[in-house]
Amino acid sequence: MLTRLRVSGFKNLVDVDVRFGPFTCIAGANGVGKSNLFDAIRFLSNLATHPLREAAVMVRDEQSKAGDLRSLFTLIGNEYATDLSMEAEMVVAEKGEDDLGQPATAKITFLQYRLELAYEEETASSSVSRLVIRHESLKHINRGEAKNRLGFPHSTEWRNSVIKGRRTVDFISTHQTENGLLIRRHQEGPGHPQPYAANKLMRTVLSSVNAGEAATAALVKREMQSWQLLQLEPTALRRPDPVDAAAKLGPDGSHLASTLYRLGRTHPESLYAAIGNRLSELNEDVRHVRVERDEKHDRLTVEVTDRSGTRHPARALSDGTLRFLALTVIEQDDQMGGVLCLEEPENGIHPARIGAMLDLLRDIVTDPFVPVEPTSRLRQVIINTHSPAVVNQLPADTLVVAEREATVGAVGQLINRVRFSALPGTWRTTGEGGASPVAIGKLLAYLNPEGRAPTESSDEDMTPPVRRERRLRDVYEGQLDLFDQAVRNL
Repeated sequence: MLTRLRVSGFKNLVDVDVRFGPFTCIAGANGVGKSNLFDAIRFLSNLATHPLREAAVMVRDEQSKAGDLRSLFTLIGNEYATDLSMEAEMVVAEKGEDDLGQPATAKITFLQYRLELAYEEETASSSVSRLVIRHESLKHINRGEAKNRLGFPHSTEWRNSVIKGRRTVDFISTHQTENGLLIRRHQEGPGHPQPYAANKLMRTVLSSVNAGEAATAALVKREMQSWQLLQLEPTALRRPDPVDAAAKLGPDGSHLASTLYRLGRTHPESLYAAIGNRLSELNEDVRHVRVERDEKHDRLTVEVTDRSGTRHPARALSDGTLRFLALTVIEQDDQMGGVLCLEEPENGIHPARIGAMLDLLRDIVTDPFVPVEPTSRLRQVIINTHSPAVVNQLPADTLVVAEREATVGAVGQLINRVRFSALPGTWRTTGEGGASPVAIGKLLAYLNPEGRAPTESSDEDMTPPVRRERRLRDVYEGQLDLFDQAVRNL
């Protein structure tokens, strides 16, 4: 579970500090940089598995040519910065397995990982540019700090079920020595730290660990590998699966049929009934969902039966229905854990059904008031949107507002960056690392397609504290008439 992310020097993320709860919605106009926050999360996830250069070129960039490492860095004036830093605080599983399936037990489950990278041009000894590590560290966060560092509302019982262990020294640290910059992986038992020359590393130290030598770091690695951006593609969702296909839903929605078939093998009637009932919240004509196994062709196909008894294969379902079905499968699949990022999940959904989509997304996540079973995985959802219909129906404390901001660098260069704020009176603006409060007038500015300013409050108006589960509409009832107009104009 990702609880906090600090980023600077990555695309238009400069001095960014965002805290996350089980469910977070990043709201802002198109083009401000909402997707760059997702790219930063994906980059960290890729670095847990891949070499530095490979992880970098996997990050999307619509404007620069493939393989241009400079596009990762912040553009300052007409030049790119050459340094970036990323720091993530996270909760990991107490027990798990490493990449090779070896068991691992964490010494402590609340940790902070920091990575600083620099860009180096081609040299006489290297024909390509490269990324070099300037700092890498993995530190524990004490249990006594957990309540304030988590920030979001939760029960003591939940916190005690997920925050465990103790540690007095770092797991990975960086030191400047007479022989150059060294990154040390510290032993979790007896033994001396393992040193690595930073300028020779082609990948992070974290990405190379295993359970036998560094169990806690291995579980941090596995946690970061579970952070993914779901880009559910209708073509992949419609595709039948061979009976021996991977039975895990892919980030693009592939293997929907085989995943649903796996889930239904234990309790088929109750499982299919639960998924059918949930899907009927989006489409009232749905009566039943099942997976048809074609013995002749060894193929699995998702089918939906309507109220008249007509069976519809996946290829005949709408894009919105397929995406909703995929999320319903995720809700039922205990193997799907980690951070799930979705861009504009309302796409393809009728405005009247957006509430059902949001309810489903919020039901997927870990309940921070119910203790977590030792075998259960934490699940977290982060979405972004520019839709007033989405923002209008969410609790105020789930919202983070993204705004474009122009600033001046140290020597007068122009920097276009994104600024993340939160609504006043919510947990996101209080305590350690609290976000700057955003006035309701600024939130309305992009939600109002006609560009009219609010009539009863200015941009500087700050509203009294709100309760955690009240929707934005309920909190600002007197100021959000513009929402209705915006939704009608979609």
